[in-house]
Amino acid sequence: MPNSTPGKELHRGLEERHITLMSLGAAIGVGLFLGSASAIKLAGPAILIAYAVGGLIMFFIMRALGEMAIENPVAGSFSRYARDYLGPLAGYLTGWNYWFLWVVTCMAEITAVGVYMQYWFPDTPQWIWALAALVIMTTVNFLAVKAYGELEFWFALIKIVTIVFMILVGLGMIIFGFGNGGVATGISNLWKHGGFFAHGITGVLMSLQMVMFAYLGIEMIGVTAGEVKNPKKSLTRAIDSVFWRILIFYVGALFVIMSIYPWNEIGQKGSPFVLTFEKIGIPSAAGIINFVVLTAALSSCNSGIFSTGRMLFNLAQQGEAPQRCSQLTKGGIPGIAVLISAAALLIGVCLNYIVPDEVFAWVTSIATFGAVWTWAIILLSQLRFRKRLSAEKQKQLTYKMPLFPYSSYIALAFLIGVIGLMAYFPDTRIALIVGPAWYAILIAFYYGKGLHKKNKTSASEQKQVS
Repeated sequence: MPNSTPGKELHRGLEERHITLMSLGAAIGVGLFLGSASAIKLAGPAILIAYAVGGLIMFFIMRALGEMAIENPVAGSFSRYARDYLGPLAGYLTGWNYWFLWVVTCMAEITAVGVYMQYWFPDTPQWIWALAALVIMTTVNFLAVKAYGELEFWFALIKIVTIVFMILVGLGMIIFGFGNGGVATGISNLWKHGGFFAHGITGVLMSLQMVMFAYLGIEMIGVTAGEVKNPKKSLTRAIDSVFWRILIFYVGALFVIMSIYPWNEIGQKGSPFVLTFEKIGIPSAAGIINFVVLTAALSSCNSGIFSTGRMLFNLAQQGEAPQRCSQLTKGGIPGIAVLISAAALLIGVCLNYIVPDEVFAWVTSIATFGAVWTWAIILLSQLRFRKRLSAEKQKQLTYKMPLFPYSSYIALAFLIGVIGLMAYFPDTRIALIVGPAWYAILIAFYYGKGLHKKNKTSASEQKQVS
């Protein structure tokens, strides 16, 4: 057990480049390397529209978060804003919801590590590598926050450089015929095999759950707000740049892949990333890509343990999680909160041993449900935040939500639509069972432990002080 001391503050050791790459590292993981193949099968080439629309909605959500985070940069971010603007119960549910969704997502990531390592060590049981990944990433999270940010920076950079290289090489094939005997492939594959909307609008709608799962993690910028050196400058730049970069990586990479290969062959002849590298004559393409997807899984798991630890720390500060979770190590790390989060991930190792075939679909849909809750809470908190400000104060905001309030309502309507689609399609319906059941347990605990009375007392005390 690490040496811990209560009552200290998280260290502001993260630079702008750290938080930008950390949020990219969290969002570019299994959603792109595994999830995109499933989404392409559902929507065909029109998946590009789904990713673009989803990206626009995420832009509105991130600007709403940025508006609050720059005015009040705190650890726990949207959980604290939910508490301040929507009430103690909303803050409590949001904090525990975000902890839960990242635990679930990390279960997929450590399992993916086990699968990837079997490429090099086929005779070693998968669970051993999953456990090893969990132990290593937990250890990394005990580094000083600046060292942690530096490691995550390089983790994320590996996969970003690979994706950019693939996009550039792919464009070379499309325009100049690189690796194709000088014959330009063009982009006709986008409409040759059943048309651009190969499965109609229904296919695009069906893909939205996996598309939004791919964007899960962008909001992690808000969680880092309590540990950023210059929140106003760093958060503004990071939020504005992350959206465009992720849109380029997802839409750009998939545009290139589906232009080079018929969309209906993707997933049947191996990874599209491997195929692209093999096409330009790199014989070790499979090994290279396996290394990249391995770092992608480790990076996303790393970010997930970071997020869950900080959220548990914030809940403990609010008296809604065990007080020991609010203790920090000498390096300013919420050590006990990190350990508890890591221990919960052991369930994932067991689940993947018991039901390996169903786990990925279950995990992504449950995580998406949790993400939609988080994003909706950000938008609702921002609407209430604005309502509390005077007209003069609203004009003085340094970082404003564009097209407010219409953008907030459009984004909320879109998120409600995603939940409706998840209820409509059988494969994702499990999320609407697990998600509400989790909230029911949390609410029962909230009232059973008398947290509602405690929050009322603290709220009245704050009013007396003010």
